[in-house]
Amino acid sequence: MEYPESVLTKNKKGETEVRNLISRGEFVLYDYRDPKTFKQMENKKRKLYLKHDNVIEEYYIIPTQMQNRELLIKPKELDEKTRMVWNSSKKKEEPLWL
Repeated sequence: MEYPESVLTKNKKGETEVRNLISRGEFVLYDYRDPKTFKQMENKKRKLYLKHDNVIEEYYIIPTQMQNRELLIKPKELDEKTRMVWNSSKKKEEPLWL
């Protein structure tokens, strides 16, 4: 099959690859703040939730010592608790998924 040039890319070995969409959905990204100062916590850890095809994936985003590099770590088990997050622009709590 022929693919449009716009979806083709080359890997490090110089082989041509097709960027294939697996799923499209929603996401929620939050960080952790000090409740007294509201400054970002020193570890700068963040959490990312991806929702697609009625499946939720959960990841921690951890900064590394290397500049502009982060690790994406999947927890051992999906946390099924109903999460609330603080919306600082609206100054109120909100559920993770609206």
